[in-house]
Amino acid sequence: MLTLTVEKRLTTQAGGEVGAPALRRSGSIPAVVYGAHHASTSITVPAVAFMKILREAGEATIVSLKGLGEELPTLIHEVDLDPLTNLPRHVDFYAVTKGEKVEVAIPLAFIGESPAVEAGANLVKVMHEIEVEADPMNLPHNIEVDLSLLKAINEQIHVSDLKFPAGVEFTGEPEDVVALVQEVVEEKEEAAAPADISAIEVEKKGKEEEAGAETPAAES
Repeated sequence: MLTLTVEKRLTTQAGGEVGAPALRRSGSIPAVVYGAHHASTSITVPAVAFMKILREAGEATIVSLKGLGEELPTLIHEVDLDPLTNLPRHVDFYAVTKGEKVEVAIPLAFIGESPAVEAGANLVKVMHEIEVEADPMNLPHNIEVDLSLLKAINEQIHVSDLKFPAGVEFTGEPEDVVALVQEVVEEKEEAAAPADISAIEVEKKGKEEEAGAETPAAES
């Protein structure tokens, strides 16, 4: 289980919380942790450590928060990114309870090679993550999709073809399409429309007559 040391949000002398800009300048990210059995608590997390956790865990792995008393198992529920820097500027953690199921999106990991794609077909990945319900302590890091099942044009992989760990249930339809292969369609070049030569000749003749009219007559 991944762990992250956090602190309760500091307060100013006036009793209010330290502002987010000041926290970010100090290398921390403002955050909040809440849950069905946990009161909402404002916290700060170290930016560098959180970025490392986010890369390793994503939003489907338990992250244990230290520094709030007893270690608190959580999921990274939401990350607000700065539109300019793409760096986190606020984080929501959801405190989970062992034995109580949660719904979460698990990323898909595509493995293997499709014989149809190797023969020249196009691979279309319809889904990149999948909604599941499970005990938070049993959540997988990802769900594998075996592309070797796609042997011919128009074949598809459905959710029912995927292997889920024990205790992990898909919340959608079993026949939802995860990936498929289709034939490569070559784009035909459109033939250029034939030039209207008569129009060009008429236009050229008109210009010549115009030029002749502008030329002064020679003196006799």
